[in-house]
Amino acid sequence: MSTKPRIKLPDTARVGEVIEVKTLVSHVMETGVRRDGEGKTIPRLLLHTFEAKFAGMDVFKASLHTGTAANPFISFFMKVPGPGEFEFTWIEDGGARITDRQLLKVA
Repeated sequence: MSTKPRIKLPDTARVGEVIEVKTLVSHVMETGVRRDGEGKTIPRLLLHTFEAKFAGMDVFKASLHTGTAANPFISFFMKVPGPGEFEFTWIEDGGARITDRQLLKVA
């Protein structure tokens, strides 16, 4: 599994402002086609979905595939509707989830 994700939000934002949200999660993103030193296939272990919610509403969603690099960095832009909290979720093969929450400070 992964360590705690890194999330970068602006220090403060204003209602109506467009902000960039940056995320980075540590994950091996094993494709299932590589072999170990003994020639055995390393089992597939991918993050397949990333979801971002703000104040309980979906604001961004991405499907990740075998071409996604290890430690995926994802950024997106959104218009600030008001104060609220982000909830970021990465979903792994097998259903394991990595979730983090960050409060957006609105001036």
